[in-house]
Amino acid sequence: MLAPLHVLSQVQSLTHQDVKRKYIVYTPAAYAAAPERQFPLVLNFAGGGMTAAEQMLYTQMNRTAERHGFIVVYPQGIKNDWNVGFGMPYKEGTDDIGFVRAVLAAVQRDYRIDPRRVYATGLSRGGFFSLRLAAEMPQRFAAVASVGAPLPEPVREHHQQRLPVGVMLVQGTSDSVVSYDGKAGSYLSAPATRDYWLKVNAMEQSPARTLQLQPVPGDSTAAAITEHVQGGKRVSLVTIKDGGHTWPGADPFNIGLPIGSTSKAVDANELIWEFFRHHSTNAAE
Repeated sequence: MLAPLHVLSQVQSLTHQDVKRKYIVYTPAAYAAAPERQFPLVLNFAGGGMTAAEQMLYTQMNRTAERHGFIVVYPQGIKNDWNVGFGMPYKEGTDDIGFVRAVLAAVQRDYRIDPRRVYATGLSRGGFFSLRLAAEMPQRFAAVASVGAPLPEPVREHHQQRLPVGVMLVQGTSDSVVSYDGKAGSYLSAPATRDYWLKVNAMEQSPARTLQLQPVPGDSTAAAITEHVQGGKRVSLVTIKDGGHTWPGADPFNIGLPIGSTSKAVDANELIWEFFRHHSTNAAE
């Protein structure tokens, strides 16, 4: 009998700013079978109040990593949180950017990582933080995907390295925790987030293509993908009509999620990986 995929993950640790911090690493079976090959890397950040292990169990991204052959790392936030500029000071708060740099250095030292194919995703506060990484570390992250978390206003205010980076936002219109329409002083609306990254990528004039996903019987939600493609980068908004604060396609989990309806028309993991696989950076930082 095969062991569950989460059992095959490894808990690693490092010290950053005199604090011991942990992260979980999952390598697919193909990793051991291809000792000369470099593998894409996906960092998957938990929502506020969630542990890295809970994010791994809720999203079940290890299954997708096994299917498509990439490594997943689940970093652990201090007090189960990430510095996204509201709830803690952007500059003086927890140095999560420095922690991510340290994690990337450690993982690249210890595993065979393709430095051109490094990605980030996350839910809620983890999604907000993924967008901060897109703004502050575009040389390292080829693309990011935020679930249930549009662009934080502090990230926009501090964004200086306006370099091309692929960005996907997955957002439910009935999300009662993080509103599709935004929240003044905290984060933009979902459409404004898309428009912002179109501008960063100089893609405002690129044509949009929209795909309505097939509804699933018994599913109260509907999903539509609007995507712009230009110069090797993509900006995508996945709107889940009547969707809640959830990871689309995930099963219910005993940490208070989902909050609202979970779309079964969308498998977030497959959608995110399909988006990521089209992106690469020119060089590692």
